[in-house]
Amino acid sequence: MARSSSGIVAGLTAAAIAVIGFLGYQASATAPAHPQKAAPQTPAPVPSGPGAAKVDPATPVAVPAGSGTGTRVVYSVGQKRVWLVGPSGESKSFVVMPSTVHPSPGSYTVGSRTGTVTGSDGVPIEHVVRFASPQGIAVGFSARVDNTLPAPDPGKKTGGVRMSRADGDAMWAFATIGSKVVVVS
Repeated sequence: MARSSSGIVAGLTAAAIAVIGFLGYQASATAPAHPQKAAPQTPAPVPSGPGAAKVDPATPVAVPAGSGTGTRVVYSVGQKRVWLVGPSGESKSFVVMPSTVHPSPGSYTVGSRTGTVTGSDGVPIEHVVRFASPQGIAVGFSARVDNTLPAPDPGKKTGGVRMSRADGDAMWAFATIGSKVVVVS
């Protein structure tokens, strides 16, 4: 009798794993490839602290020249800004707080994503989209769950390029595995 019970348990476990795998695939397959125009939202938090960007987040900013063509994420370390560029050139842009470790200018690919995790700075974050690993530090876009954008501790090597939660939602919907990320100065 014990032999047949263990067979039933093994069968149920295999079925449960198959269902979980299918649901995970279905969720990733139905995620939108490009963000939809969102209804007006509350303003994004303005970066604070030393080195914070001094720009009006509501003012449109042109996609940097030389950042390529086609669908891509463009990240300007110097402008502290990201553009989500769609297939016909339309873009959504927002301010970010760069990490202390920066990838070199060039083209990268989104290699991994995580829904929620604790960042390397000990802060709960969501919608992590990783695309580079200079100096062995994973660099990616993310939003702090508390929706703030303080400057990172310059004494720590961190790779989190932080944005508001609303912008993190847009990044998560746009930058799926394999998406192109272009880093410019």
